[in-house]
Amino acid sequence: MCGIVGYIGPREAYPIVVKGLERLEYRGYDSAGIVLFDGEDSQLCKTKGKVADLKAKAESEKVTKGKIGLGHTRWATHGVPNDVNAHPHYSNSGNLVIIHNGIIENYGSIKKALEKRGYTFQSDTDTEVLINLIEDIKINQDVKLGKAVQIALNQVIGAYAIAVFDRTKPDEIVAAKLGSPLAIGVGEDEFFIASDASPFIEFTNNAIYLEDEQMAIVKLGRDVKIRQIKGDKPVTPYVHELQLNLEQIEKNGYDHFMLKEIHEQPDAIKDTYRGRLRINEGIIKMAGIEDNLEKILKAKRIIIVACGTSWHAGLVAEYIFEDLARIPVEVEYASEFRYRNPVITSEDVVIAISQSGETADTLAAIKLAKQNGAFVFGVCNVVGSSIAREAHAGAYTHAGPEIGVASTKAFTTQITVLTLIALKLAQNKGMISKTDFHNYLAEMEAIPAKVEECLKVDDHVKYISSVYKDSPNFLYLGRGYNFPVALEGALKLKEISYIHAEGYPAAEMKHGPIALIDEQMPVVVIATKKGHYEKVVSNIQEIKSRKGKIIGIVTEGDEEVKSMADFVIEVPETIEGLTPLLTTIPLQLLSYHIAVMRGCNVDQPRNLAKSVTVE
Repeated sequence: MCGIVGYIGPREAYPIVVKGLERLEYRGYDSAGIVLFDGEDSQLCKTKGKVADLKAKAESEKVTKGKIGLGHTRWATHGVPNDVNAHPHYSNSGNLVIIHNGIIENYGSIKKALEKRGYTFQSDTDTEVLINLIEDIKINQDVKLGKAVQIALNQVIGAYAIAVFDRTKPDEIVAAKLGSPLAIGVGEDEFFIASDASPFIEFTNNAIYLEDEQMAIVKLGRDVKIRQIKGDKPVTPYVHELQLNLEQIEKNGYDHFMLKEIHEQPDAIKDTYRGRLRINEGIIKMAGIEDNLEKILKAKRIIIVACGTSWHAGLVAEYIFEDLARIPVEVEYASEFRYRNPVITSEDVVIAISQSGETADTLAAIKLAKQNGAFVFGVCNVVGSSIAREAHAGAYTHAGPEIGVASTKAFTTQITVLTLIALKLAQNKGMISKTDFHNYLAEMEAIPAKVEECLKVDDHVKYISSVYKDSPNFLYLGRGYNFPVALEGALKLKEISYIHAEGYPAAEMKHGPIALIDEQMPVVVIATKKGHYEKVVSNIQEIKSRKGKIIGIVTEGDEEVKSMADFVIEVPETIEGLTPLLTTIPLQLLSYHIAVMRGCNVDQPRNLAKSVTVE
């Protein structure tokens, strides 16, 4: 969950590394650091706080010169966020320096062994232990840096993406990966190392993505050399041509990435179904499904594994898969699935959902499913990510880069992909009529325009936010397809405004949460005309009788809920199974505006990071 940036080449490294850290700050932002080598000596600068704090300190201390640089922005695991625990970390001799994303689980025993051999430690981090282990091996086994790194990594347990530099060999950087992403940008006589491609997109479109348990030696004047950490076999690098552009990773006039990404959803949804939804032909075209259609259709059940917002998208998919395709679905938290000795067979299909494609718990769940013979289908946003490579087949969401930590367009594009899959399976199983199938395709094609309509309520939502921004608690209620939307709405509010919020099935309100309702409690109720409308209206009456403050998400023209609610937010009418794509939009805007009004850091909420690459 940390951000790594490295550079080696003819340019000044400082501006490249710092700009790269700013683009990766969504991965961690409790401390940051940079080390530069100018041909004679290295300079180190690190500090608690954000990259802006690092820039101010580095420029005041004149730590800005050097053609080799390593930078890091941290999300703390071992040791509190402070200047000492910030990366990079030196070895005891001062010759080796490291930046690290991940967690070394057996660092304690390694540290004790190194202390017995005379090593001392300045920080509380597992990373400082790793760099001293590498140095100890390098000295005592008299091997080069690359070999020392390889030997050390065969002794550690955990996850890592690392970049290591030796001041006595100032023409190379050693990088390695297990569980945490790492990309190498290949330019003209220069190389870039980063957690993703965004730090070097303006310099090169060529990138090598390391696979798990691979290490690379990046050396000036020669091609990148990659070897397996276990087995020591050479690996031929595969150079990807990047499809990323600068416009996608800049704010483009929006105050926050989150707001930009909320407003990108019409295009993101369209990009996700483009080429797949072929309404004129009356078909859905998805290679990952078609190539494995028989296996999926014969599945006894589908198990969806995910975390956070992706788990909520999985819950929506449960409704639509069972409703349309009549296949039993179970939705599991990936973190619980991997530890509870689940029953998995070769007759199961596991769908793993992750925006980043790097979520550690979801990756572990995939590996467990594969070990038990299940077919694994990945749904993720990042091309070339670990889940995309680990799954047997999959589908990208094509949402474009999502920089804001609180996920928005990833959620709606995941639902889009999963709906396309459910429709295709339903058609192939003969579970949906031609008329209903065509109606679904037509409505899906219309969804981007209807999302545009939802975005037009922004000023109204902003006013509602001003009324309730100081409320200490919120309750979100929904039924059917919109129960997961209630969960997602509550999560968004918690994530970025730090207001306690809970989502519930509306019928469950009477089984406990109703005790919380009084005149101080805002209750957001998703009450669209499609799906259990009368039941939800009765729930609203129960809230009103207890003086709760009601914010209704309703279908355009609804008068009944409007007569009871304190505020209503209207969304266009659509097929029940597609309502989550619309009802989630005002909830995203509500969370955003409340957070801004409370002075919260919307894009970088406290304690959170975008890509959760440790357990």
